[in-house]
Amino acid sequence: MPKAPHFYLWIHGEARPGSDEFEVHNPYNDACVASVSMAGHGEVAQAVKSSAKAFRQLRCMSRFERAELLMAIHAGLNEASDEIIDALILEGGKPRMFAEQEIGRTLAVFAWAAGEAERFSGDIVPLDGMARGIAYEGYTRREPIGTVLGICPFNFPLNLVAHKVAPALAVGNPILIKPATPTPISALIMGRIVSEAGAPAGSLNVLPMPHDEVAWLLEKNNVRMLSFTGSAEVGWTLKKQACRQRVALELGGNSGTIVDASADIPFAAKRCALGGFAQAGQSCIAVQRIYVYKSILDAFLKALIRETNKLAVGDPCKNDTAVGPLINKNAAGRVMQQIKQAVQDGASIVHGGRKRRLGAGNIVEPTILTDVDEAMDVCRKEIFGPVITITAFEDVRTAVGWINRSEFGLQAAIFSNNNRHIHYAIDALHVGGVVVNDFPSCRIDHMPYGGIKASGLGREGIRSAMLEMTEEKMVVMRRSNR
Repeated sequence: MPKAPHFYLWIHGEARPGSDEFEVHNPYNDACVASVSMAGHGEVAQAVKSSAKAFRQLRCMSRFERAELLMAIHAGLNEASDEIIDALILEGGKPRMFAEQEIGRTLAVFAWAAGEAERFSGDIVPLDGMARGIAYEGYTRREPIGTVLGICPFNFPLNLVAHKVAPALAVGNPILIKPATPTPISALIMGRIVSEAGAPAGSLNVLPMPHDEVAWLLEKNNVRMLSFTGSAEVGWTLKKQACRQRVALELGGNSGTIVDASADIPFAAKRCALGGFAQAGQSCIAVQRIYVYKSILDAFLKALIRETNKLAVGDPCKNDTAVGPLINKNAAGRVMQQIKQAVQDGASIVHGGRKRRLGAGNIVEPTILTDVDEAMDVCRKEIFGPVITITAFEDVRTAVGWINRSEFGLQAAIFSNNNRHIHYAIDALHVGGVVVNDFPSCRIDHMPYGGIKASGLGREGIRSAMLEMTEEKMVVMRRSNR
């Protein structure tokens, strides 16, 4: 059996060894996929110096040059798509169909960022709108903030890196990426591709590193902004450490979905099954809580079970697999414990509820729970696994109220053809995004994306992230007297 490859840190445009190393294992069969270098303090300090040097070059590049760089990266990613797809499947257990989607979305992010780089600018300020400003003209400039620290999760290890890297480069910021420890390979491949595209050395440094090094970066003000995607617990802890940095947090959720009496039941069931169970439910906007109008509950539940049974479960390498493994044994055990606790508290399993004895045993069957209570953890917390709860309602205001009582507020959805109910949900839902007649898992990559309450602060989406990553400078010009 051939030895697993080794992936080095990516610092200042080249592969460099770290102070330690670790193994990456395939979540499906526990095979060692690769060994990867781990950065120590010396390597992190090198990356800081590298980023500072790159900033002096990046900030002076024209919009045209930044757009050309982003399109060169797009071309490099496209050329390496097969290599990246294999990495996504092996390091994260991502089903092939979703790995192919992820590289497609990543390409779209860089292409859109290239267009935004060409036109991104400030605003004309009509100073002569006040008497004091009659002799003045004004405008704002958007200027790069400096080195960005991007911390990324395991579930979209390429596209969520792209959502930090592409906007940073589009405005002239260098970025230091800490990929998730279980899934660092695709980010390291991106580091290589960015350098091959002609980016100044240090524009993108990719370093798996321990948390202590993150704390040092924030404490010593070595980075100007923290962009974090991950759990609420870790994200809010990091915000406390980031005393002087700008912070953007994209955190967890437990997405609520309303299925109204007027909804297209077959379509809603199909989308909810996919939105809840694709990639084993490992998405912060996965369908988790479904509120169904009482008169259609039985019909919807039958349709949901029927659509769930159509989703192939198992080996992520297969073309038709939709539900693969959870990221590791601990994650699978945690989800099973949540299901067990819900049943002990009175919930009923109407579908699934067991582990599949496949591969490394990290596969949990798509599970549907009824007879749940809003106080149960499966309703109150983020499951981050293939579990959906079903609750009946008789008044849309009640369903909206249940969604709003959550500490999370990322995205929610309503399936309905009743305009009054749709607009009530849009107005009343306390979330960062409302999706009408599709699942809350809907994310078009250039739209503003982010949550409120425990779900985070700030917004991603290419232009939204570019705004977060720049400072506004006001320019005032007094007209000469004639």
